[in-house]
Amino acid sequence: MHALEALTRDARALAHGEIVLSAPEAEVARQMQICNACRYCEGFCAVFPAMTRRLEFGKADIHFLANLCHNCGACLHACQYAPPHEFAVNVPQAMATVRGQTYADYAWPPALGKLYQRNGLTLSVALAAGLALFLLLAVAMKGSLWPTDLAGNFYNLFPHNLLVSMFAPVFLFVVFALGMGVTRFWRDVTPATSGAPLNLPAATEATHDALRLKYLDGGHGEGCHNEDDAYTLSRRRFHHFTFYGFMLCFAATSVATVYHYVFGWVAPYELPSLPKLLGVVGGVSLLIGTAGLGWLNLRRHPLHGNVAQKPMDLGFIALLFLTSATGLALWLGRGTPTLAVLLCLHLGAVMALFATLPYGKFAHGVFRTASLLRHAVEKRLPNPIGLSAD
Repeated sequence: MHALEALTRDARALAHGEIVLSAPEAEVARQMQICNACRYCEGFCAVFPAMTRRLEFGKADIHFLANLCHNCGACLHACQYAPPHEFAVNVPQAMATVRGQTYADYAWPPALGKLYQRNGLTLSVALAAGLALFLLLAVAMKGSLWPTDLAGNFYNLFPHNLLVSMFAPVFLFVVFALGMGVTRFWRDVTPATSGAPLNLPAATEATHDALRLKYLDGGHGEGCHNEDDAYTLSRRRFHHFTFYGFMLCFAATSVATVYHYVFGWVAPYELPSLPKLLGVVGGVSLLIGTAGLGWLNLRRHPLHGNVAQKPMDLGFIALLFLTSATGLALWLGRGTPTLAVLLCLHLGAVMALFATLPYGKFAHGVFRTASLLRHAVEKRLPNPIGLSAD
C-alpha cells in the first residue's frame, strides 16, 4: 500500500512538472533542515555555510552539498542528534549515499552508470589479473616469458607505437566521459548556486582548497575522525601522498612524451633524468598513500560514510596500489629476465585502472572540485535569505 501511495505521489509530481527526490536525497533534505535549525557545526566545513544560504533543499542543492562534503566525520561526532537519537542525523553517511548516486546519474554514457555499483575490489583485481594474463599469453606465443635479449628495454618487447595505440584511445575516452559527466553536473548545480559565472578569485580559492584538502582538517586543523572520537590527520596525509603521487607519475609520462616526440630522446630513461625522478618519487608516494588509505578504509566505523561504497573505494585503491607497485618492480627488475613478466603485470594494472576511471571512485575528485568551485563563487555573493554564515 505504501509503495502504491509513493508511486501515485511521484506520478502526480511529475505531471505537475515537479522533481521527485530519491529516498537518499529526501534523507539529506530532512537532515539539512534539522542542521539549519541547530548550526552547531557551522564552522566545520564548506557544507554548513552553504547550507545556511538555503531554506529548502531541491535536487540540485542536495547534489551540490553531497559532493561538497569530504566525509571527514567531524560533524557526526559533534552532533547531539546523531544516532541513537530519534532524529538519527548522520550527515556524512547521508551525503555519501547521495554522492554515490550522483556518480551513476551523471555517468556518460548514461547506460554505463550502473558500473559504479559493480566496481568492487574483486572485479578490479580480477580485471587487472585478466589483462595481465592476456599479455603474458601474447608474449609466450611470441617467444619466451624469460627473454634475455631485451637489453633492459621493454620497447624491444612492446614497441612504443603499439603501447600508444593501446592506451591513447582509452585515455581520450576517460577524459571525454568524465568531462561530459561533470559538464552536466555543472549545468544542474549552477542555477542552484546563484547562477553567477566562475571568476578568477573564486577559482583560485577553490583550487587552493582542493589541493590542500582543506576540509579534511575537521574545521579546526586537528584533523577528522576515522573510527573513534580521536582527531587524526592521517586521512588527509595519505590522500596527499596518493594524489600527488598520481600527479607525479602523470607528469613523468607527460615529460617522457615531450622527450620522445619533441627532442627525439627515446626511452628508457635513467636516473637522474626528469621522467625517472618524477616516476620513482611519484610511485613511492602513491604506494605509501594507497597502503595507508586502504588500511584506514578497512578500519573505518560503519557509521562513517556509505558501507555499500566500500568495495568501490577499495577497488580504486587496489588498482592504484598495483599500478605503483608493479611500476617500481619493473624499474628494479628491468635488467633481469623477469622484465617481460613484470611488464605484463604493470600494463595489466594500468589498463584496468584506465578502463575503470570514469566509473569508479576517481570521479569523486572531479565532482568535488566542481562543487568547491561553485561554493567559492556563491560565498562571495550576499546571502539570499539575509542570514549570516559567520
